[in-house]
This record gives sequence, C-alpha cells and structure tokens, in this order.
Amino acid sequence: MESPCILVCSIDEASGYCFGCGRTRAEIGAWSAMTPAQRRAVMEVLPARLATVERKPRRETRRRRMARERAAGAD
Repeated sequence: MESPCILVCSIDEASGYCFGCGRTRAEIGAWSAMTPAQRRAVMEVLPARLATVERKPRRETRRRRMARERAAGAD
C-alpha cells in the first residue's frame, strides 16, 4: 500500500498536519481503511499542506531516534 509517511511522525499543533507527510491525525489513523482513490485524493493535497507548515518538530522524530539508536549500537 502506498503511503506518504517518511517516519517523521510529529504533528504541528498550529495546522494539525504531520511535519513529515502532511496528513492529519484522522487521515493517518484511517489510512489503511481508505480506498486507493481516497488515498490518492489525500496525497494530491499534501504538497500544498506541507508548504504551510513553517515550524520544525519540537521533539525527536522517529526517524532521528532510529538513526541515533543504530549509531549507538554500532559503537
């Protein structure tokens, strides 16, 4: 199943959009139950949404945490 997730997984409280993919919490939660047409419709609006998110996540993202943990395991 196609997904716009890039493992950033942090919601901008001002806009309600994920910093990484641009989806709302509701869209993220319903993603696997959506039809392919519904998912495509959401994906079409994501670039415009992401352009409105100006701030960066305040917490460590999942992608950054995973990279940190991999690096710590390599030591």
